This record gives sequence, structure tokens and C-alpha cells, in this order.
Amino acid sequence: AMNRIGAKSDSGEGGEDPARFKPDVNGDNWNSAIKQVASGRFGVTAEYLNQCREIEIKVAQGAKPGEGGQLPGFKVSVEIARLRHSTPGVMLISPPPHHDIYSIEDLAQLIYDLKQINPDAKVTVKLVARTGIGTIASGVAKAGADNILVSGNSGGTGASPQTSIKFAGVPWEMGLSEVHQVLTLNRLRHRVRLRTDGGIKTGRDVVIAAILGAEEYGVGTASLVAMGCIMVRQCHSNTCPVGVCTQDTKLRERFTGTPEKVVNLFTFIAEEVREILAHLGVRSLNEIIGRTELLAQVSRGAPHLDDLDLNPLLAKADPGGNALYCTLEGRNEVPDTLDAQMIDDAKPLFAVGEKMQLAYNVRNTYRAIGTRMSSKIVRKFGMTGLQPGHVTVRLRGSAGQSLGAFAVQGLKLEVLGDANDYVGKGLSGGTIIVRPRAVSPLTTNHNTIIGNTVLYGATAGKVFAAGQAGERFAVRNSGAVVVVEGCGSNGCEYMTGGTAVILGSVGDNFAAGMTGGMAFVYDVDETFEKRVNPDSVIWQRVATEHYRRLVVNLVAEHVRETDSRFARELLNDWDRVQKNIWQVVPKEMIGRLEHPIRPDEPVRAIPAE
Repeated sequence: AMNRIGAKSDSGEGGEDPARFKPDVNGDNWNSAIKQVASGRFGVTAEYLNQCREIEIKVAQGAKPGEGGQLPGFKVSVEIARLRHSTPGVMLISPPPHHDIYSIEDLAQLIYDLKQINPDAKVTVKLVARTGIGTIASGVAKAGADNILVSGNSGGTGASPQTSIKFAGVPWEMGLSEVHQVLTLNRLRHRVRLRTDGGIKTGRDVVIAAILGAEEYGVGTASLVAMGCIMVRQCHSNTCPVGVCTQDTKLRERFTGTPEKVVNLFTFIAEEVREILAHLGVRSLNEIIGRTELLAQVSRGAPHLDDLDLNPLLAKADPGGNALYCTLEGRNEVPDTLDAQMIDDAKPLFAVGEKMQLAYNVRNTYRAIGTRMSSKIVRKFGMTGLQPGHVTVRLRGSAGQSLGAFAVQGLKLEVLGDANDYVGKGLSGGTIIVRPRAVSPLTTNHNTIIGNTVLYGATAGKVFAAGQAGERFAVRNSGAVVVVEGCGSNGCEYMTGGTAVILGSVGDNFAAGMTGGMAFVYDVDETFEKRVNPDSVIWQRVATEHYRRLVVNLVAEHVRETDSRFARELLNDWDRVQKNIWQVVPKEMIGRLEHPIRPDEPVRAIPAE
């Protein structure tokens, strides 16, 4: 419906079925124009991010500000698990924060990464109305965002506690007016578009939002009502009686929504907007943006109803000669990275598919190496069109942040040196090797070679690092295979897939919220049991031949790729070493593993559903 009328729909944070990316024969387009990147990074792949006109970073949500999300296991169907790269029937957790955003500078880095993986898409940052949001929005604008979404407390979500829906958050009117005023005073308003949502249902709501400063307007709950939603507030229970928000096939048969119904809703909203604009004597919404003199506080007739002073919402800021709305054409562009040269040097690859090897010296200002290259590969060859290692890029020096972010199959990055934070963020099938220079006097297993938040939201691919990783190693890993020689606190946090082999000590709170995948830890100093979080995982010595082979094969591959002296010594003494390896398995996965973790359990296949 949105594509029919030239509007934009949002995929939400759960990924999107690639089958929707191609239009129907009749021209109908099922693809969401906006792809969301939330704290869980579910389904966020290079392909997903290249199939949109806009990417939305959901920093917070109006119906549950400051909270994460939780999808109960009974709602994780085979289809949902496939899109989210997880296991059917196993609960999924979205962390409260983005683990690669702890400052405005971190947000600027994520915006940079997303603009590298999709060189055409604008980037939106979703904030929640609150006191002081204007200061935050100024930072977001300076970080390079193209749009800022101010979300109010009246919006809905299927994964929010009732207490949050009823009592948390403030109205969008309060947040929107503050953001508009602060951006205007800081001479930033003309560089970004403002959008608002959270209970907008009528043309009157749209006009009020425009007067308070918004250029774009989100209509969610009303659209669901147009498709048949009756607001029974059972979204989280998989029992929606009208089939709007459920994975139950029988209940979904009751769904009566059609694109035409949604188009009708927006047609009537647009008609009402036109009528109000005509009454005000203006021709377009741009003419009333920020014109708060068109609004006045009404008296409701009783003291307890009139004790709010809304004058702060109606204050007008001096634009200093700039427009009160966004005048920028296109998007706020970010500087090129090394990939511009890599793509130019790899012309034979994109012309005739030639295998290539490239080599460069790098420094820590070279960020997101391999990301724009991956965008080019996925648009030309698809996610699996190239064999692993088809293009090998050898780098010497210290790689900057987000090395190999969203790297796809066919691209192999080999670093002779070290790398900063976010190595392999959103890894989508690529291979990353990081090893020290041969002349380095440092012992690999005692020194950090890659930074924090490695493999955040990775869905496929491999990483081998001859050294330790920083904190939040493999957080929300959904499918990548990784071998390192130690890690900091919060390792394998919220992990839902993939395999992590850690040949050294781990930090505190290891495997917190881990519901999928598997980890193997070489407990060299016998401190692991004090540092693992026991809430969601069990740990034991490796007890079956299948997993013994799996670990030794990964360590052997690690030695081949990194030439790690420490790992080679472990291999040479493997009979002793394997006795000190812990196998870490999520409790919810024990009965769902294709290969059991104990020799007395029967081998079983993963159930289809």
C-alpha cells in the first residue's frame, strides 16, 4: 500500500524475507522502503541493507523507552527463525542499548558504516520524546543523520510490557517542539528532516505536527486498525483474534486486510490535511512548519484540566536566515574510505568476475574497510555469487573501526597488524584474518589485537585473530565462526547462532543472555567458572567425538590462517589441552541440537516445526 501511494513502510527490526525484494508481475512492490537497524540486529545483512531507500537506527521506542525487547519462543516460528538467523522455538532478546553506540561519536560511526554499505540510502535515527531530547537531536544531526524521528508515548508494539505501554514516555508534541527549537537555534534545522509518530490518526494530527516542526509523519496503529486490528492488546501472546499479529496459521486465515483499505485511510487523511491547509490559506505543509502562532492553548473549563502551561511548546526560535525545514537535496554525504580505491583497482572483478588479490598499507583513520566493496559485490553478484576468498585484500598496519563491517561471501580481508573496534560488525559471509607482524615481540595470547564489540549482529562468515579481543566479543552473533585467543567482559552476550572458540581467559559475565550458538573456552587459568553467567547456559567438558573434531579443526584452521605460534603449540599438545576446554551451550538449545553434547543422548535432527 505504501509503495502504491509513494509513501514508505518500515520493515521493523526482525529482518525481511528476500522474496519481497522483487516486484510482482503486476507491478506491486512488497519491499519495505525503510529497513530498520535495532539493538538486536536481527536479520541485518548486506543484502537487507541494500534493498531500501532509507535505513532507520532505532535507538529507542516510544512504547517502551529505554527497554529492550523479548520475543517468546512460541512466536519464533520456522519462518521467523529463518529471517532472524536463529532457532525455531527459542526465545529472542533485543538488548536495551545498541552495543556499538555509547556516545554521539559511536552513533556517527554507525551512520558512516550504514552509508558505506548502501551508498544511496538516507539514514534516520529514531529517538523517543523526553526532557532534554533537543540536545540529543543536535548531536544526532552533527553525527551525519539525514532524518530524526521523534516518537511519542502513544505508539504500539507487540513486544512491550503493559506497564510501559500505559505509563512510560511523553507525548510526541513535547519532544518534537523541543527538537525543532534546539535544531533551529543551533543552525542545524535546514540540514535534517524531522519526522514524528506515536498515535497520529487524523489530518488534524498531521497539521499540528507540521506546525510544531515535523515534515514527515508516521501512522502505525491507525494503519493496523484499517487492516482489521481491534486493539485487544494480545500482540505478545500469539493469540491475535483477527490474524494481524500472530504466527498461528489458523488465526492468520482470519486476516481481512488489503492494500486498498490502507490506501483509503491515507487518502482520507490527506483530504483532511488539504481542507485544513485551505482553511489556513496556505498551499503546502512546508508553509506552516514551525509557525506556532497558528496554535493556541484551549481552556477545558475546569482548574484541574487547565493546570498545564503549553507555552514552551509554542515558543518560536530564530532561524538566523535559514529555512525552518530541510532544504538539503539528497543526503548528508560521508567521506570516502579506502574502498573507493579498492573498487577502482578491482574493475576486472566487476567486469568479468576475475579472481583478484589486492594489497594496501593502512592506518587507523581508514574506517569500514571492505564495506563499500561488499555493497558493490552484493549488488553485482548477490550474497553467495562468489566463492569464499574470490577477492583477497591484504592490509598492513592498524585498521580503523568497523573493519569488514557487513563483509559478504567472496571477500577476504587479511590484516598484518591490528584492528580497532567493531571488527566484522554485521558480517554477512566474508572472512577476516588479523595477525601481528612477524617482527612483533608481543605474545599473541597476552595482547589485544582486535577491539571491542567484534561480530555484533554477524550472520555468516569467519574471523580468525591471533590475539585477544576486547569487551562484548561476539555480542548478538547469529551465525559467524570465530577463533580468538582470549576476550574481555560480556563475551558471547545475547548470542543466537554461530560458533566461538576462545583459546584463553574470558572476562566477567560471559554468555549472558546467550540463547543460541555454541562457545568453546580453553580455561588456561581455571577462572572460567567464576566468570560465566549461569542464567541461560550450561557448561561441561567436551564429551563427544563430533564436537572434539569441530574444535580441533577450527583451531587448525586458525593456525593455517594466522600462523599463531601459541595456537600451534596447543595443537601439538592437544591431548592435554582438550581436557581444559569448556563447552558452553544455551539451556534452550540442549534438546534442539542436531548433535547431542553427551554420548548417552540419541542423535536427533532439528525438528521442522
